[in-house]
Amino acid sequence: MREQLEQQQSWLYLGFICLGLSVGILAPTLTSSFEHFLWPLLGVLLYATFTQIPLLHIRQSLTDIRFMAALLTGNFIVIPALLGLLVLWLPLSPPVIAGMLLVLLVPCTDWFITFTHLGKGDAALAIAATPLLLLVQMVMLPVYLWLFLGGEWFQLIFSTHLLSAFTGLILLPLGLAWLTEFAAQRYHTMRLAIGHLGYLPVPLLALVVLVIAATQVNSAQALSHVFVQVVFIFTGYLVVAAILGKMLGRLFRLPARSARTLAFSFGTRNSFVMLPIALALPNGWQTVVVVIVFQSLVELFGMVAYLRWLPSKLLPD
Repeated sequence: MREQLEQQQSWLYLGFICLGLSVGILAPTLTSSFEHFLWPLLGVLLYATFTQIPLLHIRQSLTDIRFMAALLTGNFIVIPALLGLLVLWLPLSPPVIAGMLLVLLVPCTDWFITFTHLGKGDAALAIAATPLLLLVQMVMLPVYLWLFLGGEWFQLIFSTHLLSAFTGLILLPLGLAWLTEFAAQRYHTMRLAIGHLGYLPVPLLALVVLVIAATQVNSAQALSHVFVQVVFIFTGYLVVAAILGKMLGRLFRLPARSARTLAFSFGTRNSFVMLPIALALPNGWQTVVVVIVFQSLVELFGMVAYLRWLPSKLLPD
C-alpha cells in the first residue's frame, strides 16, 4: 500500500491541486475555513516525515566518506554557486527569486529515498545521508539567503512571525520525531507506530497542496506569466542536477548505484519543509508559496523521467 502510494504520488498531487483550484474558483467562501487546517496539517506532515529519517544515526552516515563528500560538495557548494550565478543573470522579481532559492537550495530528505530505490540507486546510502542533509541545510539556509538576497531578507527571516513558524512547524516536529525514535529503541509499540506513520506523508501532502491551491488560486491566476518563466528554470535545473551527479560520481570514483543516488539527491528538493517559512512571509510575498508548490510538481514529473533516464542512459551499470 505504502509503495503504491509513493509510486503514484505525482498523479495524486496533480489531482489534488486541480481539485483545490476548482474549489477555490467555484466556492471561494470555503477557502477561508480551509486556512485553519493548513498549519495543523503541515505540523503533522512534518512530524510524520521526520520520524522516517534516522535522526539518531548521523554518525553512521559518515562511514562512506567519498560518497558523503560528493553529496555535501554537490548540495552545499556546487548547486548554491550555480544558483548564485543564475540569480545574477535572471531579471526576475524578488519574490520569484526568493521562492526559487528557498526551494532549490535545500536537498530533499523524504521522497529522495523513494525515488533512489525505484531508480536503482543505493537506498541504504540515501537513508544514511538524510539526517546529515537535514542538519546541514538548517544551518546553511540563512547563510545562503543572506548572501544571495542581502541583509534586508536576513532581517525578514528573523522576524517574530517567521521565527514562530520555524520553531512551531519545523523545530518542534523535528524534536518530537527525535523523541519518538529514541523511545522506539526501547519500546516495540513505538517502532510499530513509526511504521504506521510512514503511510501518512503522501496523503497529508496531498491535502496540503489541495488547501494551498484553493487558498492561493487568485495568486496563481495573476502569476501565470511567472509559471512560464520558472518552468524552464526548474526543468533545466533537473537536467543539470542529473549531469552533476554523473560528474561528481566520476570525480569521487563512485560506483553507478552511488552516482545515481547523488543525482536523485541533487534533483529532489525539500519543498514542503520550506512551505512554513514561505507561508509566514508578509503580504506581497505570496508568490513565494506558488513558486515552491509549482516546483514540487515539476520535480515529481521530473523524477518519473529520472527513473527511466538515469539507470538506462545516463548512469548505466
